[in-house]
Amino acid sequence: MGILSELLLLPIAPARTALWAVRRAVDVAEQEYYGPAAVRAQLAELHRALDEGSIPAEEFDVREAELLDRLDEGRARGIGP
Repeated sequence: MGILSELLLLPIAPARTALWAVRRAVDVAEQEYYGPAAVRAQLAELHRALDEGSIPAEEFDVREAELLDRLDEGRARGIGP
């Protein structure tokens, strides 16, 4: 049955390949957005900006909360530890 189903599905192989590529691209994008390493790097940059005086403490607090929420959302989605 495996070969028969593959032969029957052969005409839609390009669509299946495109769907796989889209899913993979979404996975990579989610990892880059929600991944702990990416969020921690942005938090480090945010702390650096606060230390340099580039941003006020109020903006720091808002952006830090957004990044921590993103980290929590990533964990809820199963991204990262």
